[in-house]
Amino acid sequence: MISEKIQNILNEQINKEFYSAYLYLAMSAHFDEIGLKGFSNWTRVQAREEVDHGMILFDYIIERQGKVSLKQIETPETNFGSALEVFEKIYEHEKYVTDSINCVANMTDEECDLATRFFINWYISEQVEEEANVDDVIKKLKMFGDEKAALYHLDKELGKREYKQHSYNS
Repeated sequence: MISEKIQNILNEQINKEFYSAYLYLAMSAHFDEIGLKGFSNWTRVQAREEVDHGMILFDYIIERQGKVSLKQIETPETNFGSALEVFEKIYEHEKYVTDSINCVANMTDEECDLATRFFINWYISEQVEEEANVDDVIKKLKMFGDEKAALYHLDKELGKREYKQHSYNS
């Protein structure tokens, strides 16, 4: 059984993960509107992964005999900009999620909840990967500058990303 403090912070994290999915869907729509279908695909796949992240937390709370408490999901912004500007926003958002996951880890330490600490380590590793992937795209976008042919090729590359369902054991 998990403590009320851990249950509450995990429920907050579920909301943040589902908000992240909404944000990525809004970004996907933006990329569709400006004709960057590969970028749209990348953010759509990311949205599905964020839902997985929320559901893994959801299932964990239940497995630990806790109570899931779903909160209202905020409406994400819809005014974005260039591909670089969007990916810089993505990077800032992922850093926010990383900070949030680190707070969960810190609370598990404070509550001496080693099971949840072990569980949350998967999220810590996942966030390292998330930030690195976004940083890679940002570096490419900065290197290309206003070169449309390079943007076209990167769009094609991002269009190849495929969704693979995330699970705690994968």
